Amino acid sequence: MTSIVIIDYGMGNLGSIQNMLKKIGQPAVIASEPTVVSQAAKLILPGVGAFDHAMANLAQRGLTEVIQQRVAKGRPLLGICLGMQLLAHRSDEGTLPGLGLVPGQVVKFSVPAPLKIPHMGWNVVQYQANSPLFRGFANWDEARFYFVHSYYYQCHDPGHVAATTWYGTHFASAVQNGLVFGTQFHPEKSHKFGLLLLRNFAQL
Repeated sequence: MTSIVIIDYGMGNLGSIQNMLKKIGQPAVIASEPTVVSQAAKLILPGVGAFDHAMANLAQRGLTEVIQQRVAKGRPLLGICLGMQLLAHRSDEGTLPGLGLVPGQVVKFSVPAPLKIPHMGWNVVQYQANSPLFRGFANWDEARFYFVHSYYYQCHDPGHVAATTWYGTHFASAVQNGLVFGTQFHPEKSHKFGLLLLRNFAQL
């Protein structure tokens, strides 16, 4: 069984995530083949781009059901940026259904001036202390992560919100449903904060 598989479906910062995992001594493979993904002990689903394009790419590669099956077998999954949004049932950005792994929908930002869309840059994350993703973060005064996004996640169940961030409104910047996790921010671009979060995921 392969330890961590970073899913390659043509959209995402795959090498950056793999390099960050290497820094913490966690080997990971990048794979697009369903046979490899189906053997993963843990999955990372990155993503940059549009919702429908991403879901179509997953389907074309035969990865949609494989991901859902691994989750059903209790394998941890981390969605990053667009990869987190794909965990929802639907998105205002498109018409295709999402993976439906964390009940919710994705909606577009509507923010007051002078705030701009996309939400881009570093921002503070208010995390739930009981989330395993944020173990050890209490050692810092605040947790800051790097964001780039125009849409955000609305969980149907507030209990699935693992962290929130303010950008004209409070939005879910991390979600969790059992061993399915998602971060709207990019841990691979977030220095020491991202390293610790990825370490926590790898050690689940």
